[in-house]
Amino acid sequence: MKASSRGNMKYVYLLGILILMVSCSDSKRIIDKPIIFDAERKQLTLDYLFDRYGLEQEEPRITPKMIVLHWTVIPTFAESFATFNPSRLPNRADIKKASALNVSSQFMVDRDGTIYRLLPETTMARHVIGLNHCAIGVENVGGTGDLPLTTAQLKANIWLVDYLSEKYEIEFLIGHYEYTRFDGHKLWLEKDAGYRTEKTDPGKGFMKTIREATTKWNFKSLPSKQIP
Repeated sequence: MKASSRGNMKYVYLLGILILMVSCSDSKRIIDKPIIFDAERKQLTLDYLFDRYGLEQEEPRITPKMIVLHWTVIPTFAESFATFNPSRLPNRADIKKASALNVSSQFMVDRDGTIYRLLPETTMARHVIGLNHCAIGVENVGGTGDLPLTTAQLKANIWLVDYLSEKYEIEFLIGHYEYTRFDGHKLWLEKDAGYRTEKTDPGKGFMKTIREATTKWNFKSLPSKQIP
């Protein structure tokens, strides 16, 4: 066998090993722990897409253009998961008028940095007004004064942003507190001008660090509209 042929075979072999290692790494970094997505939740999601955004769809799929980072302000993963798990929204008078669909996100990051996938990445979750049709949500457990987000969560969010940006054509990376800057943007579809909530998650310092660590993706600048 010629040396060049042996070299090519060795390259293919090493490339295969590398792909396998990356694949295994991805599967180990993300733990699938699905919330309830029964017929009721599916219909509520389709109703949300139509009622809030005017999108009539047969399946509650999204085309991801944005990653939105959040905090749960709930101290444990178990409690945070239990909050998102029911199909119908419990005890949230501030947003229940808009829909009975429960809040959720595609991902949740525990305080030790463990990443859980709660929904398929292209299934709509209710986590950000006006933008759910194009946004993947990442919830971080905690976020209170007594339980600030951890270094492990920071590292996990950076890894997850990289993972999602490699997989989808992500244009924007935002913190939940920045969502109203998209009011009037082409991605903004919320029809009710009075339906807004004030948010501070996941904190400006957290977002600054994430952005600095993910500059290679060249995310678009946020719209110039200022948060009220």
